[in-house]
Amino acid sequence: MEGIRLKRVEEQLRIEISALLLRGDIKDPRVDSFLSITRTEVARDGSHAKVYVSTFREIDALEAGVAGLNHAAGFIQSAVAKRIRIRLTPRLTFYPDTGIKQGFEIGEKIKGLFS
Repeated sequence: MEGIRLKRVEEQLRIEISALLLRGDIKDPRVDSFLSITRTEVARDGSHAKVYVSTFREIDALEAGVAGLNHAAGFIQSAVAKRIRIRLTPRLTFYPDTGIKQGFEIGEKIKGLFS
């Protein structure tokens, strides 16, 4: 895929998966609406995608949520394929992203320095 099209597909995947989470379409009890999709990385050939997931809850909830999403990856891929019109829907793999939580903790430490 060319660069601009690849970025559009990544953004559309992020939007559609986020919408599935918000609507509660994924029935796995480990997956809740507090999970958020931070970014997606689609391979150049469009065959697979890495989806990074974050949450404000504890790390155990993030790990459980990622496991639930990986278990429901086939359902999510088929739901996304119905909404996005591309020739090949990428195979989805979910990974935890702790960047938001780490940024929040660093912000709290900086606040503590000036207090």
